[in-house]
Amino acid sequence: PAGRGSHPPCVRSDRSFRIDARHLQRRFRSLQRAVHPDRFGQRPPKEQYYSEQHSSLINKAYQTLLNPLSRGLYLLELSGVEPAQETDCDADSAFLMEIMEINEKLAEPKSEDNLEEIETLIKVKQEELTREVTAAFERDDLQEAKKLLAKMKYFANLEDKLKAKKIPS
Repeated sequence: PAGRGSHPPCVRSDRSFRIDARHLQRRFRSLQRAVHPDRFGQRPPKEQYYSEQHSSLINKAYQTLLNPLSRGLYLLELSGVEPAQETDCDADSAFLMEIMEINEKLAEPKSEDNLEEIETLIKVKQEELTREVTAAFERDDLQEAKKLLAKMKYFANLEDKLKAKKIPS
């Protein structure tokens, strides 16, 4: 149809799950440079305040978009889809068994080999889920994306437990 290509080419990617991390980082840096509080030191207090507020918002946006889990949850929110509850995975007994097994391994006495094995497993699973979430968003299957993000949340929790174990006590 006529006029189809008339809108800016970036409009679609603004709502896309698939991102270019380098482009995101460049955009973040250029926005931060524009509003950084150091640039507003000699300006009126009101401008200094706005600078701090914007700088903080840009940081938050960057962190949200950089992480696949928070980016996916944000996209669901923009589409008016309630985030999944932990219980949404309850029907998937194979998945829950896998989570329980990893939790049990994490509860075992600490050994470097054991922790590295778990870390690799979690990383592989998160990458797999990220690919599946990307595909779900690209075919506009928000309910599937929601289920997959709930699973990613479980693995994010395991990752946090793993990090806590790796910190020398």
